[in-house]
Amino acid sequence: MALGKRNPEPGELTGSARIGAHAKDLASELKRGEIAVIDHPDLDRMSAAALVEANPTAVLNAARSTTGRYPNLGPGLLVEAGIPLIDDLGVDVLAIRDGRTIRIDDGDVFVGKELVAEGTRQTRETVDDALAEAREGLPLQLSAFAAGTVAHLDTESEFLLDGVGVPVVNTPVAGREVVVVTKSEGAEAELGLLKKYIKERKPLLIGVDGGADLLLAAKLTPGLIVGDMSALSDAALNCGAELVAHGPRGEGIPGLARVEELRVEFARLQSGGTAEDAALVLAHAKDAALVVTVGSHTSLAEFLDRGRAGMSSSFLTRLALGSTIVDAPTVARLHRPHIATWQLVMLFVAAFIALGVALYSTEVGQALTQLLGNQIQGDGVG
Repeated sequence: MALGKRNPEPGELTGSARIGAHAKDLASELKRGEIAVIDHPDLDRMSAAALVEANPTAVLNAARSTTGRYPNLGPGLLVEAGIPLIDDLGVDVLAIRDGRTIRIDDGDVFVGKELVAEGTRQTRETVDDALAEAREGLPLQLSAFAAGTVAHLDTESEFLLDGVGVPVVNTPVAGREVVVVTKSEGAEAELGLLKKYIKERKPLLIGVDGGADLLLAAKLTPGLIVGDMSALSDAALNCGAELVAHGPRGEGIPGLARVEELRVEFARLQSGGTAEDAALVLAHAKDAALVVTVGSHTSLAEFLDRGRAGMSSSFLTRLALGSTIVDAPTVARLHRPHIATWQLVMLFVAAFIALGVALYSTEVGQALTQLLGNQIQGDGVG
């Protein structure tokens, strides 16, 4: 996904408000030019990337986009893309009626002439300062990560290790190479790296949430789609892929009403981790020979950026898959296209013709050609 940059001048902005507590959920409903109003502490990279894709006029956050618990990556992504981020506005901003025209003057939010909320307009400098402070709390966050991982394993061990809860799917997976595509910054470029690999190896393509639309945009058809059905386009829902609707364990599955309304068949999968992790576990539980990830980032900063539950799930999922899982850039570096037999034959014929032409251009070659011609003619007469 290409994240475009723009450079708005500080000052007044106007637009229609679109209210939603969680940034990633709201992003799927946003129309270009609207102002996103969220309540999302520690805005993560994936949610921010979804907002950038929706291209709102601005993002208003009732909470602090970086609380200092850990160095989260979302605010920097918005600022880098040139989307104004007004931070720490308080709950009053959430009381604005959906669709109401609002005006932003620096960090102040107005409905008509009424000042309804005051916050801080983030810049590259304020974001960097907040990240520097957050890094000082990393040791405490890592301790919490360790405790969270143990707790997650206690509740999700059967799902992670034995595939308990993974639904039956009709799409053949066993023994196949699988590419799991998650829509994120850089995913489009990673998918491009696999173009030759996909053409030659013909792996099963699994789209996670918006990753399904990323595949379709690249003129590739997913065999399976896993995730939030409300985050998919109509084209993805009707592309012929087998659908697996994912939701948090013990809660409702988002987007069910939509697929039921379209009368599209689907399976259900609930787990304590992310949709991407659920797709990876599904592939592993169905005995995939190799799982290649596109758009999945696994650095320490990325693990922390997923939040406590998400980072534990992602860490344990990758441990469970072990040597079966590899990322797209690695596959692109190691993959060598197979040379078909007909290509070798054509190469030999071309080389033979070139050798013959070169030989014929010499006196020796012409003499040999004449001698060979006389011999053939003599044999014909005999």
